[in-house]
Amino acid sequence: MKEERYHLALDKYDKNIVLNALNTLRTQQIQEERPTDPVDELISTVAHAPTKRVKVVHCRCNEER
Repeated sequence: MKEERYHLALDKYDKNIVLNALNTLRTQQIQEERPTDPVDELISTVAHAPTKRVKVVHCRCNEER
């Protein structure tokens, strides 16, 4: 069975928030003397993710009809 994959659309601001959160998690794991390998791999994946221009369509889900 194939592994399920997810694709997220992040702008530069959101990407930096994710990287900062992962770095904070990594710091906590170092303080707790826990392995950081999974977080390190995820930081690398997010930091080196390819960019692609996409058209964003905003949802009107919360607007009154």
